[in-house]
Amino acid sequence: MASMDLEKVRILVVGDSGVGKSSLVQLVCHSQPVLNPGWTIGASVEVKIHDYKEGTPSQKSYFAEFWDIGGSVDHATSRHIFYNPVHGIILVHDLTNRKSHSNLRRWLGEVLNKDHSNNGSSRHYSSGDYDPEQFAGSHIPVLVIGTKQDQLDSNRQTIKQISSIAEECGADEINLDCTQARHLAPGSTNAVKLSRFLDKVIYRRYYTGVARDSPKKVIERRYFARDAGGSTQVCADYPYSTNW
Repeated sequence: MASMDLEKVRILVVGDSGVGKSSLVQLVCHSQPVLNPGWTIGASVEVKIHDYKEGTPSQKSYFAEFWDIGGSVDHATSRHIFYNPVHGIILVHDLTNRKSHSNLRRWLGEVLNKDHSNNGSSRHYSSGDYDPEQFAGSHIPVLVIGTKQDQLDSNRQTIKQISSIAEECGADEINLDCTQARHLAPGSTNAVKLSRFLDKVIYRRYYTGVARDSPKKVIERRYFARDAGGSTQVCADYPYSTNW
């Protein structure tokens, strides 16, 4: 199958500004770190080809779109336009910043507290801590990722515990240093957890009756703004088939 014909899933990458979302997405999609990422304004997107159920007779390739959502509070009232559709959520926090972890509840609530009007437009509701019952009904796979592991001192390393929100969501958790490609090296525990998460996202999207839409194919071009020294750049521009 030509790569442009691959089916796809859309994964939101959310968390406070400065926690390292852009560096994480770069590492996930390109297997190499970016040492001086710019601030994301609005959203940027990177794409990774993921082999669902790799190594089994059911193996199939999919596009995994990672939507890096800008975390600035200045754009809190407008970023909801990037939240539809959503097939998976990666919650990102800075391991050296406890507040960024506690804010993950607000981020999850912000993504979940949305609705669709009949004409397909998005209507944004006030954000806040997510409702566990609401999350249980959404069935959206979640992965929690802590960044800047290299900046933790030895004492904090020894007392680290499972993230409370990861435990509540039944989500896997990854802690890593986005400047080290080996932290997501093939076969590593982190890489296995990421692959398992992507398999869950694809399974929910294409192999259950949840969140399925009528298939259609389009050729599209998308533009997203990223702040890079004051200039606006095209962050995505490629054709592929869709069935959102």
